[in-house]
Formats: sequence, C-alpha cells, structure tokens
Amino acid sequence: MIKSFRGKLADGAQDTIRLGTNKGLIGYRINKFQIIPAAPGGNIDSIVKVNKFDDRTIDGTIDFSDQGLIGVAWMYNDTYETDQTVIMDHVVFNQDVFVSHHEDKASGAINYYLELEQVKLDVNEAAVATLKDMRGTN
Repeated sequence: MIKSFRGKLADGAQDTIRLGTNKGLIGYRINKFQIIPAAPGGNIDSIVKVNKFDDRTIDGTIDFSDQGLIGVAWMYNDTYETDQTVIMDHVVFNQDVFVSHHEDKASGAINYYLELEQVKLDVNEAAVATLKDMRGTN
C-alpha cells in the first residue's frame, strides 16, 4: 500500500509526518519524493530534507554521513538554468519523519510530495527498526 503526504513549507519550516503505531508493526520506505516552488518562475535555491529526527538546525548543509537523513531534494533555478536533484535512502523505518525546508536565495515557500510504501513487519523486524531509529543508525 502507498501512502502519500504533501505540504507547503516556508523557508526554515518543518512538518512532522506522523507514522508511529503502538506496536510498530508497520514500516515505511520512501517510494517517491518531489518538490516544486510555491511561486514558480523566480530565482530559488531550495533544499528539502526528510529526516528520521527533528531537524533543530534547518540549514543548507547536506551531510550524507548523517544517519537520520533519509531523503533530500535540491532545486536550483536561476535566470538561465534550472536543476533538480532528488536522492532517497530505501531504508525501512517505523517512526515519525520530519520534512524541512531551507532556501538560500529568497524566502519563498516550496511544496513537497512524499510517497511512502507500507511494509508489514514481524515483531523482530519492528524491534530492529525501532532500535535503529532510536540509535540513529541504518
């Protein structure tokens, strides 16, 4: 089963995607992650991250050694050039995730679309996924 989430984030904002269940027997993995500016056509340099942990310092840094980072989308639009890069980790998680936005050029908002594939977990898999989420490991 695929669950989709979408939202609009201002510069420096973060949304919480509530996924946790009492027993943690349902896991998720990112199936699709896309971003689009709220006001297309302007100059933007936006970074949108999906993280397993609350991103208390929302900034323009992308650090793939951060074990909580499970998805990132970068969109750059200048007068003559537009580029977009999306990278997702296909790990299974069963806790809430956080989507944050940082804009370098302006203070515009950006829309995101996130598809998560549901995965049924047995008791052992659920325990492992929960412990990995708590420890910050993949």
